[in-house]
Formats: sequence, C-alpha cells, structure tokens
Amino acid sequence: MKIEGRKALVLGAGRSGQASAAFLAEKGAVVALHDRKPVAEWSDAARSLKEKFGVGLIGGDLPSWLLDQIDLVVISPGVPTGVVPARYVDRKDGEVIGEVELAYRFLKGRLVGITGSNGKTTTTSLVGAILKDAGIVSQVGGNIGVPLLSLAEASVEEGWTVAELSSFQLETIVDLRPNVGMCLNVTPNHMDRYDLFTDYAAAKHRLFRNQTAEDVAILNADNEITASWAAGLKAHVVLFSTAKELDEGLFLRGDGLISRAGNSEKVLGLRNEMKLRGLHNVENVLAAFAAGLACGADPESIRETVRNFNAVEHRLEFVAEIRRVGFYNDSKATSVDATLKALEALAGDMEGGIVLILGGLGKNAPYDPLRDLVESRVRKLVLIGEDAENIDRQLGGYAETVRAGSMAEAVKQGFAAAREGDVVLLAPACASFDMFDSFEHRGSVFKQEVAALVEENEEPKENAAGNQKGVSGN
Repeated sequence: MKIEGRKALVLGAGRSGQASAAFLAEKGAVVALHDRKPVAEWSDAARSLKEKFGVGLIGGDLPSWLLDQIDLVVISPGVPTGVVPARYVDRKDGEVIGEVELAYRFLKGRLVGITGSNGKTTTTSLVGAILKDAGIVSQVGGNIGVPLLSLAEASVEEGWTVAELSSFQLETIVDLRPNVGMCLNVTPNHMDRYDLFTDYAAAKHRLFRNQTAEDVAILNADNEITASWAAGLKAHVVLFSTAKELDEGLFLRGDGLISRAGNSEKVLGLRNEMKLRGLHNVENVLAAFAAGLACGADPESIRETVRNFNAVEHRLEFVAEIRRVGFYNDSKATSVDATLKALEALAGDMEGGIVLILGGLGKNAPYDPLRDLVESRVRKLVLIGEDAENIDRQLGGYAETVRAGSMAEAVKQGFAAAREGDVVLLAPACASFDMFDSFEHRGSVFKQEVAALVEENEEPKENAAGNQKGVSGN
C-alpha cells in the first residue's frame, strides 16, 4: 500500500486514531487528525502529534474545502462509518478503511483474529499466553488496548499476531484475512449503534469473508448465530461446545475437555484444573485450545498454560474479601449477556446472595434476560449512571433497588446490603462513558473504593493477633 504523498484524514483522536496518524505521517503522508471534541480537550498524547509528526489537528466541524483534498480516510472504531467525511471521500473514489485494515497491510507473518460479543479479551490473552509458552513467536493487540498498527514494525514473517477485533473494527476491513479466525458468540450488544441485530451479527461475520480453504474458522456450536455460519464458510471449520458432544470438534464431557476428530478422542484438560470461573470461561478455554492447536502449539503445553492462567483484569476479577463478603470486578461486562454470564458463574459457585452494581450508559438492549437470576439470587441492585431509571423500570420488581451517585457510594451501599457469604459484583451491563473514561477506569475506581473499604474495616492490630489478655484470662 502506497502511503507517501497521500493526503489522509484520520477520524477519532483516541488511541487508535493517534496510532494511525503517527504511522501515516512517518510513512510520508500529509495527515489531519479530527475529533468532535475541541482540540483543547484532547489528550496530551493526541495534541503532541502536531509537534512530533507535523499532524494537523482539527476539532469540531471539518472545513468543507478539506474533504476535496483527501484521498484516504482512516476511521477509528468509535466513529460510525456513515459519518459525512467517510461517505464523501468514498463517493469521490478515495479510500476509506479502519486502523486494523491499515495495520493488516503492513503486518508480517500470520494472524489469529478473535471476535465475539463476550469473552474476546480473556480468550485473546489466553491464546497469546499459549503461543508464548509454546515457544511460538507471537504478539497480542487490537481491541485489547494495544492498537494493531503499533505491532506492525515488530512483526516477523515466522511469527503470529493475535488480534482482538470488535464489530466496529470489522466494519471497515477490506483485505484482512485471519489464518485462524474465531467467533466466540453473538448476542445483542451495541444496539445504540446498529439499527438491527442482524447488522451487528453481519459485522462479526465479516471476520471470515476473506478466508480460504487453507485457513481455520473456530465457531461456537452452542450459539445459534455462529453455529448457522459453519456450512457457508470456505475455511476449515472447528466447532466447540459445552452443551453437547460433537462428532468433530472440542467439547465438555463431565469434567473433561475433549477433542474429537474422526474416530479418535483426546482429553485436553480438566475443568477443575482451570482458575477461570464459570461455564462461559470453559467456552473460552475450548476456543483457545482450538486456536493454539491450529497454530502448532503442543497440547500438553497448552494444558499447562490453561492451568496457570488467571482472570484478566476487570473480567470477573476477585478484588478482596471484607468480613466474609467477596468483591468482584467485572467492569468489562458492558452488555446484558456479559452480566448474565457473570451472574451465572458466581451463582453456580456459591450459596450466598449477590449484590449487583448495575448501570451506566445504556445500549438500547433490554434487561429482561437478567430477570430470573436477579429474582432468585440477587439480594439488592445498586443502580448507577444514566440508565439507572430504565433498569429500575425493567428489573425493580424482581429485587430491591437503591441508587448511587458515585462508585464510592455504590461500593458502600453494596457492602451495607450484603450478608456473610455474599458477594458484591460490579457487572454493569452498560458502557462507562457517562461517568468514566473507559471500562478500565470504571473497574480501577471500583477497586480503589474497595481498597478504601478494606482499610476502614481492618481490625485493630491488637485484635488482629488475638486479644492475648482475654485469651489468657480464660
């Protein structure tokens, strides 16, 4: 792809946009970086691109004359593809792509592409660990927080890039072709961006559009959407399931993780060896096993990696226990289905109740799927953020609710509502941008507030060692 001399417009001044603007400028393009926010409100890293690389910075409305000069638009994932600059440049025969497509054109070696409504980050991290532990040259990036473009320079022909890919990123691919493609599941999400659920599912399906018979497609046999794709793909399809035995593929039987091909079976590992909690994480592990095997990793090496793999930060992460009340951070549960899976995982592993911190910036998805578990296992709902009233309308009849204006208040109210043996779970089912910079920021604040609560509830030092005077007196 020729970059030198091109006039490029990058839409979105977040991490992805910054990576695109810097990359294009370094390769000789004339680059303008645009964001709806005024430049004064951009991050220091975004504003520094002007001095470092000569990138033009444009906030607010784009000047009309600029679009006639542009022949390449690179769209950041958070920017809808139907915005005027992209439509205009596309109509005048310019090129409109996303950051991951730009990265793909410069990445060396082979690609594992991982998408799905839930579980992407855990599975991407696990596949990266599997390849690393197996001695396979690899790197990890994409929607996981490391722009794919930043990995292009370090990529090598004999290596693998493991990429988490969101539906937003997949909307703008053209040539991207994963040697191993994986879709973990497709459930309602981002309905504030898509008109129809089928539009969202179609964006996920784009991951497989350029694959050939030489490639591998890993699909969830238990998810109605992904299972329906299997017959229509050109790639070799590998299915995984936790609900049924498969004639071919990977599945859960009792406690065993089984691989079956033809008439032969192999026990890849055991569920009770896993540190990850919940049936949804068994799905993630089966999918990661399939990817590791497709990349050439040894099965015993994969098994050892799975044994030692801990939950990724902000994904059903144990934070602390205070007076026999556990605190779990699942801030990455930004969809109703992700929150449902978190509730199922904890409900299946404990006998106590759950105090659920729920809410944020809603995505126009119904909260109905949570009703049964909220009614049977949730002691109280602590509601935060813009969608609190909507959640109260839909779920308030199934559990007691209370509102919190801050995360500090939510943590304190959650602890006050909990009894011994309960857990306080942050699994918001919403985006974070009404109160926080990101789901990571939200989860970090939750953990900070829990840490503060730990300090408040520490026993005095003389009691922590046992009240010696009282003991000897007895």
